[in-house]
Amino acid sequence: MDGHFTGYASLFGVPDLGRDVVAPGAFAASLSARGAAGVRMLWQHDPAEPVGRWLSLTEDARGLRVAGQLNLAVQRGRELDALLREGALDGLSIGFRTQRATPERGGLRRLHSLDLWEISLVTFPLQPGARIAGKAAPAPPLADAIRAFARRVAPPRPTALGRPAAPLPHQKRFA
Repeated sequence: MDGHFTGYASLFGVPDLGRDVVAPGAFAASLSARGAAGVRMLWQHDPAEPVGRWLSLTEDARGLRVAGQLNLAVQRGRELDALLREGALDGLSIGFRTQRATPERGGLRRLHSLDLWEISLVTFPLQPGARIAGKAAPAPPLADAIRAFARRVAPPRPTALGRPAAPLPHQKRFA
């Protein structure tokens, strides 16, 4: 595997187990200032355990969408990749400093502005919906894409008797 994955590190409008609710736009200033390269990817929020890098961090209508790449040159990265592949690990969690928040009814706290420092792969996320969506399929290499296209459009091959062979299951015969 190649260590790529996607998911949501935070969901907007959904209380976490600590009774915080992240508001849409809460990450905008931080993402603008830091970019994906300025936010660390850690294992279990441990600053001694960097495990990869974030390729993209974007806010959409649902929350903070992430795409990451585990560093497979380090042992922990290979271990996490194996756990992701097997479905044994799928949690994400954010590490941040609150810049602006307001209290809400029911003991909730709405987070309006956050300084995002890190996003961790975790066993148990505080935001139950903050999950890795699955392994992102890498784009096929150009040579493989060209070969696949050529197989689809190639004319039928002649048989030993000089007649066209029946098309392969993945080929269509054009009139």
